Amino acid sequence: MKYLVLAAVLTLAGCASSIMESYIGQDVTAVAIQHGPPTNVFDLPDGRTAFQWNITSSYAVPATTTYNGYGYGNSIYGTATTTGGYVGSQECLYTLYGQRNSSNSFTIVGFEAPSVWCE
Repeated sequence: MKYLVLAAVLTLAGCASSIMESYIGQDVTAVAIQHGPPTNVFDLPDGRTAFQWNITSSYAVPATTTYNGYGYGNSIYGTATTTGGYVGSQECLYTLYGQRNSSNSFTIVGFEAPSVWCE
């Protein structure tokens, strides 16, 4: 089972990074149109500007009940085990770097790779 989870993580790795990389060379407004305004914007000492989007994703894990029973006479005895049954959330921070351009805006010149759980 753990190998299946690892394979899924490795298969999905790079998804967010690929999307972020696709914005390189584009104006920051293209990102804002797709994902809304950035949560944070700040200048860096090297002249670039960092734009950050904080995106929270929610997920639901359904409850599963397993019942192991056995009969004895006219009765059934057993054990029920319930797992799951909760709602969770994941908060991810995505950072793109921009350089001022001639349109008085910013051209995306790089990004910070998100954590593996946010890919």
